[in-house]
Amino acid sequence: MECTVSWTGASGTRSGMGFVAETGSGHVLMMDGAPDAAKPENGGQNLAPRPMETVLAGTGGCTAYDVVLILKRGRHDVRGCTVKLTSERAETDPKVFTKIHLHFTVTGKGIPESAVERAIALSHDKYCSATIMLAKTAEVTTSFELKEAA
Repeated sequence: MECTVSWTGASGTRSGMGFVAETGSGHVLMMDGAPDAAKPENGGQNLAPRPMETVLAGTGGCTAYDVVLILKRGRHDVRGCTVKLTSERAETDPKVFTKIHLHFTVTGKGIPESAVERAIALSHDKYCSATIMLAKTAEVTTSFELKEAA
């Protein structure tokens, strides 16, 4: 896997702290820094997600992918899956994540709670590279709700 991240600020773009990531699979992701009132030239313009927000989003995508795949492989009628991630970061540099909570909402027909609980546990403990990696510095917790599809 590879990715190239390039600073766009030098090219006279609107934000002095914008970046574009080009992934090995051929996709593009924009990132921008937070505005800096004290030194505007060192801040972004809030035109795209912050780099650490993309880490959090990638973690959510990684674990949601696992949960849906595990449920589908178990022949469960999964119709939807969302993950809301909340986090806390260290106050000083490096401002690593210290706490991450993932709340899953799984929608489907006749899915037992035990199947959702198992899928989340397997993702959390075995398959999701992102949560397992982040658990080295952060306390990672999970919860879920199961909604019956109409």
